[in-house]
Amino acid sequence: MNITTMTTTNIKYQPAGQFEDTRFEKIHNIVFSNSNIGSVCVAKEIANLIIEKQNNNQLCILGLATGSSPIKIYEELVRMHKEEGLSFENVVTFNLDEYYPMDKKSVHSYYYFMHQHLFNHIDINPNNINIPCGTIPLDELHQYCIDYDLKIKEYGGLDFQLLGIGRTGHIGFNEPGSHYNSGTRSITLDHVTREDAAPSFLGIDNVPKKAITMGIGTVKKAKRILLLAWGHNKASIVKETIEGEITSEVPATYLQEHPNTTFILNDEASQELTRVKTPWLVGPCIWTEELASKAIVWLCQLTKKSILKLTDKDYNDHGMSSLLVQEGSAYDINIQMFNKFQHTITGWPGGKPNADDSSRPERANPVKKRVIIFSPHPDDDVISMGGTFDRLVEQGHEVHVAYQTSGNIAVSDHEALKYAEVIKDINSNNSNIDSIIEKINSKKGDLEDDLEVRKLKGLIRKRESLAATRFIGIPDKNVHFLNLPFYETGTVKKKPLSDIDINIVSNLIHTIKPHQIYAAGDLADPHGTHKVCLDAIFEALENLKNNDYMDDCWVWLYRGAWHEWDIHQIDMAVPMSPDQVLRKRKAIFYHQSQKDGVMFQGNDAREFWVRAEERNNETATKYNNLGLADYAALEAFKRYYF
Repeated sequence: MNITTMTTTNIKYQPAGQFEDTRFEKIHNIVFSNSNIGSVCVAKEIANLIIEKQNNNQLCILGLATGSSPIKIYEELVRMHKEEGLSFENVVTFNLDEYYPMDKKSVHSYYYFMHQHLFNHIDINPNNINIPCGTIPLDELHQYCIDYDLKIKEYGGLDFQLLGIGRTGHIGFNEPGSHYNSGTRSITLDHVTREDAAPSFLGIDNVPKKAITMGIGTVKKAKRILLLAWGHNKASIVKETIEGEITSEVPATYLQEHPNTTFILNDEASQELTRVKTPWLVGPCIWTEELASKAIVWLCQLTKKSILKLTDKDYNDHGMSSLLVQEGSAYDINIQMFNKFQHTITGWPGGKPNADDSSRPERANPVKKRVIIFSPHPDDDVISMGGTFDRLVEQGHEVHVAYQTSGNIAVSDHEALKYAEVIKDINSNNSNIDSIIEKINSKKGDLEDDLEVRKLKGLIRKRESLAATRFIGIPDKNVHFLNLPFYETGTVKKKPLSDIDINIVSNLIHTIKPHQIYAAGDLADPHGTHKVCLDAIFEALENLKNNDYMDDCWVWLYRGAWHEWDIHQIDMAVPMSPDQVLRKRKAIFYHQSQKDGVMFQGNDAREFWVRAEERNNETATKYNNLGLADYAALEAFKRYYF
């Protein structure tokens, strides 16, 4: 697959669309294997620019962005300042935007964000920091915005502008409909933008409806622009921006007209680009088994045919003639791929006893396996793999569930108040519960909970989890509440993963010595906890891999409410009967605090049980459309090799 992966420290602009593999693209872009590598390279470009300006006795004028995308860049710049002596004395910064109204002391203000992540840790002159003020009186706001642009102009314009991109295609807070020549101004935020911000504000009702933003015209005057996009959630809008037509409905497409713009992507954000998703439509490619699987699923969906009905003409008409040359004929390829997908299906996720397992995804032996299901939050286990969980227990395996975090911040105040009042009714003399009730009732807006309230919310999630695992049929002693410390901050923003977190996970694995581990590989989780939890498991596996018992340990990754594996990525698909679908639904229902009005809904208004069922039904339908058996639902897993 022809993906450009940069590992150097210099990012050089190249015109897009001038080479065969980029002929669909209108904006230069570089794809990195992960966001950390990309962020370090961007930080290096910024540092080089600062140093170049210093050597010429010039100011370096930087346009900066907020949000999760640039955090690693700021961390690397701070590291270079502290360890390599990078000075910011000649740097002047202008931030893209700020919520309105917004007090700069608020933890949600971009003033707070920039100082927390960058300015408090470097030697920049405070007078050189410019961030839109969220407390400007409304009658002064128009002139304030004009003056902001004039100040940038007085410095000779922006030497460098860092951008992120929203799911609406906004850059800064330039929402759909923004004019290509717009300047700094106040703007009403799109509902999707507010939805995306809702987790950090603990609910969409707390997200401001307006903002101050640099305009498209202001941004486009920058001499150099780098736009960051990380993750699956950005893949669709990245493709539309890079390959689509210029339109005000996707403001980022205006960057097609800029002479020195580069998009910095990770693998996940690039997945919808034509050269990545369907490289056979762009030019010659190397046909690996994985790419052939991907192409054949795509061809079946395009032609609306099952695998065994594909013809030589289908392959030739859709850019896949070279696959025919390599494999011989459509008949040969079709049989090979049909068997490949057929062999992923098993009703025995722990392996089928006394059976030939050469064409099954799991081993037959040992017959009874020790299994750990890692669940980032206290409901991901049943939402994501409730049917498989049920099968493993039913088939007699020793199943353990490890809830990696308490999930306490996802319990609403009114839900916690309900439980607190029940406790009060049972024991009216409980002064501690009186204090908790008072704290909940007096809480204003999105302030973080104190420790006692968090404990109550954590207990709610714990008892819901135990109710669900008892329903499925595992003993309480096999349910482990790890409460990883990185999570326990009381806010959406978490601590970095530490050795303490990794050791907790390692100790559990070492104690149980599992034959199977199931873990959440759902990196589209909107608040990042899934990724940190997965990183903890991967680090633990790395630490333990030299132990003899790890030779018998297989790791299966599931995906949850946010995203599903593509069909060609699936290594094991576990079918569910209609009755098992209902059992899974009931298990999810035990997590009552997450059923209605859940705080971290993401951009999908459906309840989690509906999402899970429809996703499992869709996977089964896709398998059936390939010509495979017709099941009510399928849960999908990808094997991870360590």
